[in-house]
This record gives sequence, structure tokens and C-alpha cells, in this order.
Amino acid sequence: MNKKPNILVTNDDGISSPGIKSLIEVTGKYGNLTVIAPDKPMSGVGHAITMRKPIIIEAVTHYNGISSWKCSGTPVDCVKFGLANILKEKPQLVVSGINHGSNASINALYSGTVAAAIEGCLEGISSIAFSLTNWEEDADMTITKKVVKHVIEKVLEHDLPKGILLNVNVPDVAEKDFKGIMICRQARIYWHERFIEEVDDDGNKMYWLSGEFSHNDKREDTDQWAIENNYAAIVPLQIDLTAHHLISHFKKFELL
Repeated sequence: MNKKPNILVTNDDGISSPGIKSLIEVTGKYGNLTVIAPDKPMSGVGHAITMRKPIIIEAVTHYNGISSWKCSGTPVDCVKFGLANILKEKPQLVVSGINHGSNASINALYSGTVAAAIEGCLEGISSIAFSLTNWEEDADMTITKKVVKHVIEKVLEHDLPKGILLNVNVPDVAEKDFKGIMICRQARIYWHERFIEEVDDDGNKMYWLSGEFSHNDKREDTDQWAIENNYAAIVPLQIDLTAHHLISHFKKFELL
């Protein structure tokens, strides 16, 4: 009998979020789970790590005998601590999510969910970030769980190339309208940001970041197009940020 793979589960919405509960439900059928996630919502923290204060790790009993821990730090802290201090050996898979809200396009750079998967990838582990484009706590995870099941089965069967992770985004549509899964490129979309000014009780100005996610990228091979057309989008992301196609161009510069 083949030994079940070890799988590290994390997220950025917190140890008690409905998304991570759904992810645990699906992944528990494929391997031996270790769960370590933030003790509070940590959306939008990107690849931040905690360096100027200690992190606190506590065992929890949320998930019926599954080794589970909450962490006062970021999603990346969770992965780092799990690999260094909790797991006795590297897992075969790191899965992050299921995030409440889209992590398509530029959102992948800000996402704690994606950053946790990036950290797993940096350690040479096949890693996947899962998100559902619904921000509500009671979002229907039915389609997303089916996508998670399918993707995990394929990754466990084939593994991912070193330095590559998967960013998976699932549309918030009725099951009858779901069209399937597309392999995509990242759309060229940006936030048009603004800061909303308020004044506190002492008369001090304070600002809340807000903005609109709008675009003119109409290409039909992007993650955003897939989501808007009722497909789940899988974008392979790479750790190497080098613009290899421009190295020869910059070698022509007269540099010291």
C-alpha cells in the first residue's frame, strides 16, 4: 500500500474561516494533514514576514484529530514555522485557501493566500493557492471543492516543476453555469486606488484605502476572462522574476 502524502494546509482568512474548513474537507481524503493558519484574518499582507516581534503558536482542536495550529503571524510565517518546527519532514504538497475573494491578475501580488503557496514553492514543494470570487462568509463552496479535488489529484499524480506554483481562481456561479477549467495567463489589470479620509474623536485625520478593479484587457486567454466567462482559472506562477527576454537588451547598455 502506498503511503499517504503529507500535506500542509494554510490560508490568510484565519484558522476558523469557512474556506479553510472546505479545503481541509477535500484534502483530508488525499493525505495526512497538518494545518497551521493565522489566528485572525490576514488578507492583503502579501509575502510579509514577522521580524520585529515574536510570533505565538498555539495548538487548536478545531478539526477532529488533525494536527492544527494557530499563528499570530502572517500566512508566510505559518508556512515557515510549519516546515521548520512542526513537520518532521517536508510535505509533498502545500495548499493555501480557500480564499474568500478573487486573487486573479495583480491581486496575486498582494495576496497572503498566494504568498503562502509561494513560500512552499521556494522550499521545493508542490504548492497551490485556491480562491473563490465571493467575499461572503457563507459563500457556496460546492464548485470550488470539485475544482480543488481535481487539481490536487493531478498535482499529486504529476508533481509541479521546481520553481512553479499554481494560482487557482473559481468563479462564483451556479453549478449549472460552470463551464470547466482553463489554463491561463495573468491578466493585465490594476487597481484604481483612492484614500477615503475620516477624522477621529481627537480631530486627527485618518485614511482608508479603497479602489476599483477595472480593466481593458480583453484577451481571451487570461484568468480574468476565464472567471468572467464562468471558468475556473489556473495560472502557473514562477518564482524567478527575471525578465530573461530582456537580458540581451540590457547588455547593450554602457554600464560600468
